[in-house]
Amino acid sequence: MSYTENIRGSIPALVTPFTASGEIDLQAFKNLVKWHVDNGTHGLVICGTTGESPNISDEEHSLLIKTAIDTAPIGFPIIAGCGSNSTNKTIKLTQNAQALGAAAALIVVPYYNKPSQQGLYAHFEAVHDATNLPIILYNVPSRTIVDMSDDTVIALTKLPRIIGIKDATGDLNRLRNQKAHIEKDFIYLSGDDMSALEYILNGGHGCISVTANVVPEICASIFNNAQIGKIEEAKEQDNKLSELHKKMFIEPSPAAPKYLLSKQGHIQNTLRLPLLPLSSESANIVEETLKQSIKNGD
Repeated sequence: MSYTENIRGSIPALVTPFTASGEIDLQAFKNLVKWHVDNGTHGLVICGTTGESPNISDEEHSLLIKTAIDTAPIGFPIIAGCGSNSTNKTIKLTQNAQALGAAAALIVVPYYNKPSQQGLYAHFEAVHDATNLPIILYNVPSRTIVDMSDDTVIALTKLPRIIGIKDATGDLNRLRNQKAHIEKDFIYLSGDDMSALEYILNGGHGCISVTANVVPEICASIFNNAQIGKIEEAKEQDNKLSELHKKMFIEPSPAAPKYLLSKQGHIQNTLRLPLLPLSSESANIVEETLKQSIKNGD
C-alpha cells in the first residue's frame, strides 16, 4: 500500500477544543473534524503541537485519535502526533495510534534532551522497529533546539516505514537536497505556512498547517490550484493570507487560531496552562487581519 497517495495537500494541525473548565470538548472536536472535511481539507494531524500535545494525557490522546477516525470518512487521513522527548513514551503513543487505526504517526525530534544526530537516528529507529505504523519525521528546531540534519533524514529513509517529513525550518534548500539524495517514494510536507506554497512548487506534497485551522477552504484551494497548474491563482490566494500566516504566531500558538475559532463559533477560547489566551491587543490585531484576508479574497 502506498501512503503517498492520500497524505498530501492542506493538513491542519488541529487545535484541541476545551471547555471553560479545561476538559476536552468532544462535541466541538467532532464538529471541527466534520467542518474541515466539508471545506476540502485533505487530512488532519491530531495531538500535534497546535493541539497542545504536551498538555494532553495518554488517555486523552487515544480518545482524540479514536474520535477523529470515527468521525471522518473512511480513508480520510488521520495522522497522530506521537512525539515525546522520551523514546519509551513515543513508542507507547505510536503503538496506541497504530491500534486505533491512524494513517501515520507524526514524530517530532526529541526536545529538551538535546540528543546527538546519532541519538536522533537511534530514537527514530527504536520507534520504527517497535511499531508497524508509517512514520513522518518532524523537524522543528525552533521548538526542539536540536536540528535534524539532512544526512540524518536521508539515513532514516532507509528504514521502510519512515515515509515522510514535516519540515518546519522554512529552508527550501533542505527540500532540494533531500529530494536529490532520497531515492524512495517519500512525502515532503512543509511545516511553515509562510513558505509552504514555494515548498509545494519546488516538489513538496503539502503543508501541515496552523493557518488552515481558521481558513480551511482557502488553504485547500491554494494546494489544489498549485497541483493543477494554476500557479498564479495559488500565489494570489497565498499572498492574501501572508499577514494571517504571520499573525498566527503573534503570541505562543495556538492562542491565535483558538481565539479566531472561538469568534467563528466553533470552540471556546480556552487553553491549558502554561499557555494563555491572546491578550486583548493581540486579539484585535488577529481579528482584523482575518477580516482583511477574507475581504481581499473576495
